[in-house]
Amino acid sequence: MHQPAPSADLRHRTIEAPAGRLHLAEQGTGPLVLLVHGFPESWYSWRRQLPALATAGYRAVALDVRGYGRSSKPAAPDAYRMLDLVEDNVALVRALGEERAVIVGHDWGSSIAAASALLHPEVFRAVGLLSVPYAPPGGPRPTDVFARMGGDQEFYVSYFQEPGRAEAEMEPDLRGWLAGFYAAMSADTMPTLGEPDPHFVARTGGRLRDRFPGGGLPAWLTEDDLDVYAGEFERTGMTGALNRYRNMDRDWEDLAPYGGAPIEQPSLFIGGALDASTTWMADAIDAYPATLPGLTSSHILDGCGHWIQQERPEEVNRLLTSWLDSLQG
Repeated sequence: MHQPAPSADLRHRTIEAPAGRLHLAEQGTGPLVLLVHGFPESWYSWRRQLPALATAGYRAVALDVRGYGRSSKPAAPDAYRMLDLVEDNVALVRALGEERAVIVGHDWGSSIAAASALLHPEVFRAVGLLSVPYAPPGGPRPTDVFARMGGDQEFYVSYFQEPGRAEAEMEPDLRGWLAGFYAAMSADTMPTLGEPDPHFVARTGGRLRDRFPGGGLPAWLTEDDLDVYAGEFERTGMTGALNRYRNMDRDWEDLAPYGGAPIEQPSLFIGGALDASTTWMADAIDAYPATLPGLTSSHILDGCGHWIQQERPEEVNRLLTSWLDSLQG
């Protein structure tokens, strides 16, 4: 079946927000649906959803999260804490002339969408989570948890903590690094059982790219698509994107008052059966009756990896529009 592609009425603009400037791509008219990307991506991650949602009667808006693409990139590392990203989303809804929106996120965008819905239920009337399940704030300090993972190997989130360290690996060959990272977490190109896990690095002198698969691009990613992603990061560098990881302890402190809090609004979850985010957080999915009491649609896609709305655009579009339609009743 033919995949929907961005059409001529896709509009780009920037709005003023706490970050300074937020770039967005917008298509369609109707109830507002805000789409929030993850790492290492951009608004372009939603290129297959924008026209489908517009056709279904929604005003679909995909932003570049602060630090990415054509949005502002504050210099201070602590400018990327979750509270600030949530306020960006609130400001975006207001700047678009709306009072309320449905928010949908993938990867880090799923966590940002969840926090937005938790902190501002008066603005975000429903929340869709792709790939990364909702886990309420609380528990032990995140960096302590990550430091204990992997034994003699270092977990990638710990590897990302020190400013400049991961950048030194990525930035000399951004296009090649992105290609390997996308392939490492795609269903059709990810390492097979028994091969080194690309979520970890050797503790001495290790690089993530040492674990990337050596084949071609995953089926969902064309050379032109890769050029778009690489072009954005070659212009901005990787620090703004990586700073999200460097605020996890700050987020843990900031969100402590919400420890254990459920998200009450209507919610959607879609995960990939082959995605580590889904399998590692299986307990969080099992806890949904308590943590997402408004969950009305939950799906695990067989044979799907991490880049769910790009690997399975038609299936995700169908599930997403059906869920959105159910909210209008």
